[in-house]
Amino acid sequence: MSAYDPLDMRNYRIEKLPKRKKTRVEKYLAFSGPFLALAAFFFFGFWLKLPFLQDIDAASLVSREAKAAFETLGAAGFTRSNELMLAFFVASLILWITEAIPNYMTSLILIVGLVLSGVLKDKVAYAQLGHPVMWLNIMSFVLASMLVKTGVAKRFALWFIIRFGKNASYIFLSFIVINLVLSAFISATTAKAAILLPIFMVIAAIYGARSGEGHTNFGRSIVLQNLFQINIGAASFMTGSGANLLAVALIGGAMGGKIFFSDWMIAMLPIQMGTMLLGMLLAMRIFFPLKPEERLPQVEGGMERLRQEYHKLGPLAFQEVKSVVIFLAILALWATDRLHGIDPTAVAFVGAIIALLPRIGVVEWNDVDIPWHLMLFSAGAYTLGAGLAVTDLPSLSVNALFDHLGIGQETPFWLLYVLLTGVMVFSALLFQSKTMRTMIFVPIAIGVATRFGFNIVSLALPVAFMIEHVYVLPFNSKPAALLYETDRYSLPDAFKFGFTMMVIAWVLIMIAGETWFRYLGITPQGVFGLF
Repeated sequence: MSAYDPLDMRNYRIEKLPKRKKTRVEKYLAFSGPFLALAAFFFFGFWLKLPFLQDIDAASLVSREAKAAFETLGAAGFTRSNELMLAFFVASLILWITEAIPNYMTSLILIVGLVLSGVLKDKVAYAQLGHPVMWLNIMSFVLASMLVKTGVAKRFALWFIIRFGKNASYIFLSFIVINLVLSAFISATTAKAAILLPIFMVIAAIYGARSGEGHTNFGRSIVLQNLFQINIGAASFMTGSGANLLAVALIGGAMGGKIFFSDWMIAMLPIQMGTMLLGMLLAMRIFFPLKPEERLPQVEGGMERLRQEYHKLGPLAFQEVKSVVIFLAILALWATDRLHGIDPTAVAFVGAIIALLPRIGVVEWNDVDIPWHLMLFSAGAYTLGAGLAVTDLPSLSVNALFDHLGIGQETPFWLLYVLLTGVMVFSALLFQSKTMRTMIFVPIAIGVATRFGFNIVSLALPVAFMIEHVYVLPFNSKPAALLYETDRYSLPDAFKFGFTMMVIAWVLIMIAGETWFRYLGITPQGVFGLF
């Protein structure tokens, strides 16, 4: 039997990592999830009555359906559809969070439940599988598979590290660039983690971080920084994750307009680049300072192994050239969508069609890796969103709660902004799904903006910008769970670094709200009064 080679990239493929067992608490939640969901459904749908909803201002409701139902009811409270929608909403959240049953099964139950209960018409509920964002996700997986199959993604990452990774500091800077480039095109953070994991694990071994030999600061830093960058890179672009796309769909539907790829990129790319650089400096100098010997390779000929991996790819093939051309063309069209007006989904369609064309394209359908269970899960989330829109549950609930608490129209914008963005970013400590946080807090932000007469974008878009902060604890996201299995850092390591970056990100989004976002017209002019 050959000895274990820590520099062999094949040892770090996802299927070779140990699977994390559920904790006692997670097992308890999974067992109790169905009972809690049923109890919540009957409690909110059949038992609970909220009389204080009778004072809601019908003019504040968003959809015509909700206004008509409200006027028919005579302002007496929730309609029956409102009550059932609330019941489905809470029950679905419980099942999704506890993972009592597979997430896609919860989505399927939710879709048919909303139809059978009459909350949604069948055409509306079933049509969510054909939502434009769903198609953009599918086409993005086709394009991501193109980059993986042709080896372009791996070639680019290896070339960049070999070319610019002359020491520890340059290696960390290189991964910032690599993550940003991949984030513009790959809308699945788990896919990015799968591409980069073998590369940074080999580099960790080169710099002395190996399995069974304890945690080193280089190992802690390179894995946790990549986890941070994978997610923060996704926050730089509208197409960085499916949750971003869902948020854009919700906001665009509520405002009756459109959020462009270029709008999101211009607003967030500079901020996230600064956040990544700040995270790198804090990791290297405060949380995981490198000893002098950790700044240099510990394995003789270690970087040479990376060069060998790179040379194994051979010369740049024609198929790879075509992949790069398609990649750059689509990215250019996405970035200039405000100029030509072509929808990002249509652009992705064209790119995927070209990539799949026989004899012309670069990938075959059997090579495309589309996680259909995630697609079904997303369809359930979009159906839930459609139910919230039809019943106007977010606006109705926000108005009812604020009236009940005596919160009047004089509430300043800055207080609402700080509160909503803070709740969104720190909710990541508790919720496992970015999609669920999007489904909960973006509609709430829309409802709050509507109630207080602010532009929906001014509150809902900054809240959406905070979706990707899911890097503190292993259960916060799939990349977090995946990288925790590498055994290069501990939970306290992840928490102290991740929570600090969460707080910093919240502070930065508040500063941006008063400066950069004001300049871009996202937040109202001069409402904070901080400067």
